Amino acid sequence: MIQRYTLPDMGAIWTLDSKYQAWLDVELAVCKVLAERGEIPGKAWDVISRKAGFDSGRIEEIEAEVKHDVIAFLTSVAEHVGPESRYIHLGMTSSDVLDTALSLQIKRAGAILREKIVSLRGVLKTRALEHKNTVCIGRSHGIHAEPMTFGLKLALWYDEMGRNLERFDLALDSVCTGKISGAIGTFAHLDPEVEEAVCRELGINFAPVSTQVVQRDRHAWFLSTLAVIGATLEKIAVEIRHLQRTEVLEAEEFFSKGQKGSSAMPHKRNPITCERIAGLARLLRSNAMAALENVALWHERDISHSSVERVIFPDSTILLDYMLHKSISLISGLLVYPDHMKKNLDLTRGLIYSQAVLLALVRKGVSREDAYRMVQTPSMECWRSGREFRDVILEVKEIAEKLSKEEIDTCLNLDHQLRNVDRIFLRAGIDPS
Repeated sequence: MIQRYTLPDMGAIWTLDSKYQAWLDVELAVCKVLAERGEIPGKAWDVISRKAGFDSGRIEEIEAEVKHDVIAFLTSVAEHVGPESRYIHLGMTSSDVLDTALSLQIKRAGAILREKIVSLRGVLKTRALEHKNTVCIGRSHGIHAEPMTFGLKLALWYDEMGRNLERFDLALDSVCTGKISGAIGTFAHLDPEVEEAVCRELGINFAPVSTQVVQRDRHAWFLSTLAVIGATLEKIAVEIRHLQRTEVLEAEEFFSKGQKGSSAMPHKRNPITCERIAGLARLLRSNAMAALENVALWHERDISHSSVERVIFPDSTILLDYMLHKSISLISGLLVYPDHMKKNLDLTRGLIYSQAVLLALVRKGVSREDAYRMVQTPSMECWRSGREFRDVILEVKEIAEKLSKEEIDTCLNLDHQLRNVDRIFLRAGIDPS
């Protein structure tokens, strides 16, 4: 394999120098394969492999005159190599270099993103186990529904990030695809075996069929996947924002010593990280839409996609890298308030057990419609009066005729409601023991 340098961070992958290095990696891989096939002299390859280089400033200077970035790059490389440079870019077109090099950059970016996705799942798993039995209220439409645990929220996010990881791996593998098939994809000047060997050398896939470009459905899938991951991070952030509301306060972003929440109000502790994640997710979605627009190109190629991709690939990978970093910090440092959760759980004075009473009546032979009416009427009384649900239920004669006090107490038993938490954890791939 051709020796390549290691990039220190996400931003470095998308610098001009890194882009030109990826271009050079592709050109060198082609020359190496052609030399091995005897299609260029071995001595020429020795010179090329030893002398090949570029000067970013010089490329910009040449491009200002020729108005073509790849020609400017090749001219700069030729100035380093000398006469043997005539064997560089042999039988190739610009997109052979550009698309194959882009896949190298995406592969490097993908490795960083994947590591952070895995790290976030690890943090979610740890916090899920920590709060497996931390009881809280579940809400639908924002209204108290039935009891659950805070660990189940975290387990849900862990499971979803697992699906995101599967989607990411598939999309990354698809987009890490190169082509050395020439100006129209017909291998008019290089054999398909050259493309296959070059892509193998570079550690990427080759496109079985291409035009002058690798088809952009691959790129759209990848950026759409990044947008889906961003949507999950936004979903987590929005949930925490709701839980941090003053009247709820079941969980809260970590607030560091010396941190300020408002220029006007000294008491404020705002969910700024969550809000930042939610905002940046919108950019990922807009970039995914731009990638979808890039799929339809004229005939065998136009360059309407090129200018767009110079923005959306660096931006989306850098954005998601940052969002994952902030999400890991958010979850690992999340402040959780079990006492507030218990207080909120009791706000409806037992109304959250209404379904259990309804089902108990059905099991006693009451029709579902009658059972619903029998439970809803006292439930509405509880809303109005603020009395305990159990006390009101016990006063309803037609319920008392069907259910004993012991049976009603079983319906209102929290442990019974949460008896399957461990099984849910196991189904999510988390050992609850």
